[in-house]
Amino acid sequence: MNPRILIVEDEPKLASLLADYLRQSGYDTHHIANGSEVEDWVKAERPDLILLDLMLPGKDGLSIARDLRRTSEVPIIMVTARVEEIDRLLGLELGADDYICKPFSPREVVARVKTVLRRLQRPAAEAVDDGVTLDASRLQVSAGGSSLELTAVEFHLFATLHAEPGRIYSRDQLMDRIYPDNRIVSDRTIDSHIKKLRRKLESLLPGEELIHSVYGAGYKYEPPR
Repeated sequence: MNPRILIVEDEPKLASLLADYLRQSGYDTHHIANGSEVEDWVKAERPDLILLDLMLPGKDGLSIARDLRRTSEVPIIMVTARVEEIDRLLGLELGADDYICKPFSPREVVARVKTVLRRLQRPAAEAVDDGVTLDASRLQVSAGGSSLELTAVEFHLFATLHAEPGRIYSRDQLMDRIYPDNRIVSDRTIDSHIKKLRRKLESLLPGEELIHSVYGAGYKYEPPR
């Protein structure tokens, strides 16, 4: 079965163009133009990824992303014509896995979709000897008999740090790993992901600090005690 992409876009010609390119690349698509219809459809149909425009009638994209993240970890790529850094950062803080700015090439959108979905197709489980297990197929981290779900970006970030305990990664190195297309992303974006990731890991292993800040250098992973 082909991966199913939900296109949430109120410009019919643009939505049709994206759908054509995605179908040519082997994806099934569904289009919704009104933001108020998205959540019910996602709950019922469970798409593999959402292309979510920021400015929509009915309900805006940031509100949709915020509400979806309460019940779903479906990958979300935000699509926006508003290029202010705060909009990009806010979208990522709300759980978006990527963003792309208008105007864009449909081929670029397809490439971004492939990149995000590829993160989900890594080996099903990566068991390590520190009691922390990563399951890429479910975007889950498990420890102490409990599990938590991460967004695709959070999972990729944690997997990078977890693979080499003690190694210090600079923000630039982490941005290169998470965004291999070399787009311009601010340091605040990485810091935002780290903050959110730490909060989730704290709920999994209370009292343990798995991701450490190294002043002036970056971040590193240390196994639980």
